[in-house]
This record gives sequence, C-alpha cells and structure tokens, in this order.
Amino acid sequence: TKMSKTNTHLSKNQDDDRVGAATVCAGIDVSKAWLDAAVIKTNSTYRCQNTSDGYGALITQFRKHNVTRVGLEATGGYEQDVVLALRDAGFEVHVFQPRQVRAYANYRLQRAKTDRIDAQLIALCTAGLDALRPPPDGRFQAFAARLTLIDQMSEDITRTKTRAEHVKDTEIRAYHASEIKRLRAAMRQAYARLASLIRTHDDLKDKLALIESIDGIGLRTAIAILIRMPELGSISREQAAALIGLAPVTRESGSSTKESHIEGGRMRIRTALFACTQAAIQWNAELKAFYARLMSKGKHHRKSIIACARKLTIFDNTVLKRQTPWQSQTA
Repeated sequence: TKMSKTNTHLSKNQDDDRVGAATVCAGIDVSKAWLDAAVIKTNSTYRCQNTSDGYGALITQFRKHNVTRVGLEATGGYEQDVVLALRDAGFEVHVFQPRQVRAYANYRLQRAKTDRIDAQLIALCTAGLDALRPPPDGRFQAFAARLTLIDQMSEDITRTKTRAEHVKDTEIRAYHASEIKRLRAAMRQAYARLASLIRTHDDLKDKLALIESIDGIGLRTAIAILIRMPELGSISREQAAALIGLAPVTRESGSSTKESHIEGGRMRIRTALFACTQAAIQWNAELKAFYARLMSKGKHHRKSIIACARKLTIFDNTVLKRQTPWQSQTA
C-alpha cells in the first residue's frame, strides 16, 4: 500500500509533554476507505488505505517513529479492524467518542476541519490521557454483533406492528402477522444460539449464571448485561451507573441550581435495563420496597424506575465483584 507524507496543519505545543518522555502518541482519523495518521513528535501526517495492507504499512511507520500509544475516533464500525490490528501489534489503543475530539477542537479554537487536522487533534487528545483502560475482551465483539442483530429484529417487530395497526386488507394483515411470527422465531433461535456460544467459555458461563441469579433478571437481560457491560465486577458502583447513563448529572453554578438529569451512556443496555426494571419491581423484593418508598415520597414513576434501574445495576456489579450468587437482604 502506497503511503503519502505531508506536513501537519497544527503546530507542536505543550500538549507533547503531558505524557512521559518515553510515550510517543499518534492519532488516526478513520473513514471507510482511508486512514489519516499523525505522529506528534515528528510533526507529520500519513495516509493509507483502510485495508489489511494499509494496517501493515501504518504499523511500520509507527514503529519507525517509536509510537507506543494510538488514539482513534469511533466511526460507525470502520475503526474496528484497524483497532484489532494495532492491539495485536502491541500498541496501546484508545477509541474516543467523536464529541470528545470535537470538544477538544473547540477548546483550541480550531475551526478548520480536514482528515489530517482531525488526525493531529486525536493525537493530541491521546497525549492528554492520564491512563488507558485495559483492552476489552476480544470475545465480546462477535457476541455484540449477534446481540445487535437480535435488537434489530425486535425493532423490526415493533415497526411491523405499527404498520399493521391501521391496515384493513386481510391479505396485508396476514402478511404482517406472518412476518412478526417469523421474526419472533428467529429471535428465539438467535438467543438460544448466543447463550450456547457464551456457555462454551467457563468464565462467561459463570458470570451469566451470577447475573441471572438476581431476582427479576431473566436470561435475555443477563445476556445483554454480560455483553454490553463487560466491565461490571471490576469497577465501582458509581462508574457502572455512569457507563450505562444512569448517574444523575449535577448542574450547579453560583446561586443557580438546576434539576439533575441522566444523560449519555450506552443506549442499548440502558433500554434493556429499563424494560427489565419494569418487571423486576414486581419480582425483586428489595426493588419492590425501594420503588414503593420512592413513590410514597411523591417521586414521579419515571424517576423511580431510573433509580431502580440504577440499583439493579449495582446488584449486577456486586454479584460479579464478589463472585457469589444474589441473596436478597429483605426478610
């Protein structure tokens, strides 16, 4: 793969010194066809194709410049293969949310936007990291793809029900009914296959059983929690709530105090937890008592459900951290 080299659009500055002298940082702006890379210390950028040959050429350049840490921006999945290639090659890799990079550009008053400028910004963001999280368990990428397909089937069922709601033609109604039946059968098979694949790994089988031991959590929700939140058991309860997007965000400035709201986080697992919590407050004695206490204090139903979902997340984190099945504390 042919690589081109150009001068960078951004000058070096104090950001270079925010990590140790032995740490050389690079950034990659990812698109469907191309990878634009920047190495801070060399004040230059490179472009290669987003292919396996391109990854090899990029890794060669990084090793030539003694790069140890690489940052990328999440780009709808186009970054996944290069992330795996870089980790396999021994680089520390961090994937940023797009809004993190954009916020940094705003901080620098950087209005121009090109692939090479973005690569340099990502490199500077990478240099600003105090520490990187351990790389995720590679097994979960394939599991997550299967679970996303199941979620999409569920969304297709909802859309088909909406289309059929006002249909009068009996043949069309029959078509929609058969489509819903087909999708439900496909979902059952997909869940069974996914559960079977997870249970081929003894450690994941044990984790799944621990999550499922909590009153109110069924197999489907347990699978979603295991796959969408692999960090559970190794983080604090506050971090767990924040990752899912269930931690209230405080808004205070001077004499102004605004109502706290949840925001951000992982949408798919949060949606699954909300649905689970609606049932769990009927089956889990602790959640049932907690929900009743909140409602008796005049809390809105939705806020009470959010609080219960947050507590359910804490239960999940606790059983995985202690490696012991759920035991209700309610007599």
